[in-house]
Amino acid sequence: MTLASIATTSAARRKPKRVSILGSTGSVGGSTIDLIARKPGEFAVEALTANTDVAALAAQARRFGAKFAAVADPGRYGALKDALAGSGIEIGAGPKAIVDAATRPCDFVMAAIVGAAGLEPTLAAVDAGRTIGLANKECLVCAGDLMMERVRQRGATLLPVDSEHNAIFQVFDFARLDAIEKIILTASGGPFRNRSLAEIEKATPAEAIAHPNWDMGEKISVDSATMMNKGLELIEAHYLFAMPEERIEILIHPQSVVHSLVAYVDGSVLAQLGMPDMRTPIAYALAWPERIPAPTKRLDLVERAQLTFEAPDVVRFPALRLAREALRAGGSAPTVLNAANEAAVAAFLGGRIGFLDIAATVEAVLGGQTNGKIGSIAELLEADRAARRAAERLIVGAER
Repeated sequence: MTLASIATTSAARRKPKRVSILGSTGSVGGSTIDLIARKPGEFAVEALTANTDVAALAAQARRFGAKFAAVADPGRYGALKDALAGSGIEIGAGPKAIVDAATRPCDFVMAAIVGAAGLEPTLAAVDAGRTIGLANKECLVCAGDLMMERVRQRGATLLPVDSEHNAIFQVFDFARLDAIEKIILTASGGPFRNRSLAEIEKATPAEAIAHPNWDMGEKISVDSATMMNKGLELIEAHYLFAMPEERIEILIHPQSVVHSLVAYVDGSVLAQLGMPDMRTPIAYALAWPERIPAPTKRLDLVERAQLTFEAPDVVRFPALRLAREALRAGGSAPTVLNAANEAAVAAFLGGRIGFLDIAATVEAVLGGQTNGKIGSIAELLEADRAARRAAERLIVGAER
């Protein structure tokens, strides 16, 4: 490499990376903002979006000089306009505005909108050929085949942000798939790992969202408590790493230090370790293919002293079985699984059903829906709506 090319490369690296954050006021979005704030001059914010939190969105947009800010709730347009008056920042409201944010010119899109609501904007970013930090596992769960085909067609790049998939990504040999025996997803086991079924049955929303290791949003925390999050991650891993269901293992690892592992045919097992802090995988995706410092506590193995592993209990946590069954069934089954789970978790958090009713509702909806082929976004959205309607009928029945 010549001195001139070195100078050119250095100059290119000094150019700020333009970033858009879909769901900037949530847990992952907030951590992304925190990392950007710590590296002034290295990142420039193009677009930010929120669901309803106008105050936080406007504060972020002003602080980082965003070009565009959008709120998903169209009824909050006036509030956002007032909050950003005189700033020169473009604003939008409603689902289309969120899609517009996803397709703005930038170098990196953080897709951090929770649930099926993140599907259309994330697909829009894929269609625009962006490099995407994928923190929304539901996109691949609901539309894995469609999404991966469009990634290939549009030349987009997916960088997994979930700690488990990010860990696998860091130690996965994509050039030698035949050398990989299996991948191993680790799970903390959530707050109810050592509780009996009788105790779990009485669990409250406050107990379910009190995760022992991770600071996450309510929905994701409940998914961790039911272990549905690990079921969804299994489906996501299948698409991200082209790995069949039977070669994806799940292990309970209460310390959340070993974030996942890849086993190779020669007996080698490679793992990524770190303290349970989402800023580590977010930093990896945000700076990829480089690395940036993250303000996380450093792992001290002597201090940790012991790392333990155990098999998951699929009797107390049937969501794992349901996710495997949905993945094996294919078609609309994963979409139905996700939609029914979102409806059931919302009902649990609203005090309408009990904790064990979440998985029971999902299983009943899966058993009652015709499994059809998903060939388009329209078909996917119809399967999603039908599953939510079926779940709501069951929830109303349980309330009686």
